[in-house]
Amino acid sequence: MSKTSQRELGESDSPIEDALEDAFQRQLTEGTQRLHRSWREVLITGFFGGTEVAMGVLAYLSVLNATGNQLLAGLAFSIGFLALLLGRSELFTEGFLVPVTTVAAKRASVRQLLKLWSGTLAANLVGGWVIMWLIMAGFPKLHAQTVESASHFATAGLSRETVVLALLGGMAITLMTRMQHGTDSVPGKIAAAVAGAFLLAGLQMFHSILDSLLIFGALITGDAPFGYLDWLGWFGYTVVGNIVGGLALVTLLRLLRSKDRLQEERSDAEAESE
Repeated sequence: MSKTSQRELGESDSPIEDALEDAFQRQLTEGTQRLHRSWREVLITGFFGGTEVAMGVLAYLSVLNATGNQLLAGLAFSIGFLALLLGRSELFTEGFLVPVTTVAAKRASVRQLLKLWSGTLAANLVGGWVIMWLIMAGFPKLHAQTVESASHFATAGLSRETVVLALLGGMAITLMTRMQHGTDSVPGKIAAAVAGAFLLAGLQMFHSILDSLLIFGALITGDAPFGYLDWLGWFGYTVVGNIVGGLALVTLLRLLRSKDRLQEERSDAEAESE
């Protein structure tokens, strides 16, 4: 009998440990499914993820243009995260906790993780660009607001402040993922999505996908005081910051917390492969 089975048959340590065990199992189940997708499935779910975040950007810009209130606009952006949650699409920055935990448990390979990350990132950007083109064509009254909002990110040079904002952005989105996997409650998952949107969009943290879509919208208007090369320079350090923030500030600590369970899963995986 494996250690995992023995643990399941034994008495629970505490309600908190039971909850952590349930969350761990949910992560492994979901992560295994996500990491074993074909390229077609990765690209399609990533494309939808980009389109849904773009709809959140539309809500964000609309509220910001009408009220001038950044915090209210951040709450409006939660529409995008709610669509991701309920539509089960894929966002690149939501791939730092669950898939990495699954790889650490030897339920998937590093190669599969890189496929998920690269395919989702590219598809998010393509899907988001398409919808931002439609938004800019359908809502010309939002052009000025889009350029103003995007300039905050695209013209930000590499500095301690911008690096920290990228780290915090990666931490915030991974924390949102952790909260959503810590409960079976749909209202609880929705609350986590709203909280994540408030932190990221309301406080203007640097997020590689969300802010890229704002920049794309500004570029599509033809009025932006920057170009795609400026976006690429900003995107380069922001995506690295998001990855480091999500992995080092949330995922690594969660793995350390579940060290014993990870070892059990690794042992079971090795036994099953023999």
